[in-house]
Amino acid sequence: MCIVAIAWQLFDELPLVLLSNRDEFFQRPTEPLHQWSDQPIYAGRDRQSGGTWLGIHQEQRLNIDEQNGRWAAVLNFRDGVQAGSDERSRGELVTHFLTSELSPMAFARQIDLQAYAGFNLIVGDATQAVIVNNRGHAPMPLYAGLHVISNGQPEDSWFKTDKLRGRLRQEVLPLIAENSSFEYWQHAAFAVLSDNTQAPVDKLPDTGMSTEIEQTLSSIYIEPVAFGHSDNSVPTYGTRTQSILTLRKNESQPLELITQIISRESLHSVPSK
Repeated sequence: MCIVAIAWQLFDELPLVLLSNRDEFFQRPTEPLHQWSDQPIYAGRDRQSGGTWLGIHQEQRLNIDEQNGRWAAVLNFRDGVQAGSDERSRGELVTHFLTSELSPMAFARQIDLQAYAGFNLIVGDATQAVIVNNRGHAPMPLYAGLHVISNGQPEDSWFKTDKLRGRLRQEVLPLIAENSSFEYWQHAAFAVLSDNTQAPVDKLPDTGMSTEIEQTLSSIYIEPVAFGHSDNSVPTYGTRTQSILTLRKNESQPLELITQIISRESLHSVPSK
């Protein structure tokens, strides 16, 4: 179901630090992080619908990566309403923004909200970040601070969002403040993203799912689980990709920002047909 944490405008050297877990069915065909050949996008790719859940604008020309600081992430909105066959892929929201010339706010305001199943979308560039969904949350610029978003409203307080926020404040943000070099704090960041602690029953959200499923989905990192499979030993769903995306000031040209995204894939067996 996914979770995203965004440290926005907290550090001079790193105006953006974004941490993300993508949770998905293991059989959904996916390409890992790469430079797309058909669009100026650097991201993983959903081969089923052609979009992505997290990416940056990047185009390779003459062995030089050209960037404009655009980045975006999308999460499903969990309210018990299934996506219809006539609804467009939410992953295209990310690709459309990354290849657009609209500002984050202008892009958010022109989305045909009813064309998609429930989503939380965060779009940004070097100067502005905006969140919007199609469940009653109007486009809103992110203020400087730490934002943690999952599959409810951006302001919802879920066990997993509270836990991720707390661990980032205690274990990761202080390290970035000491030394913004990625190598200095990446291990701690991925360790926090790998927290598989589930919520107690009395702290589960009510999104229309059973208590058992809610509890399975309540951790930051979702361990492999057999959803919709008669053999409970065969995992079908869980956290598949963990990513860290940053915007860093160019030391040689302070007015430029360098966008970087690092991902690691969780390897799970997929049942043969």
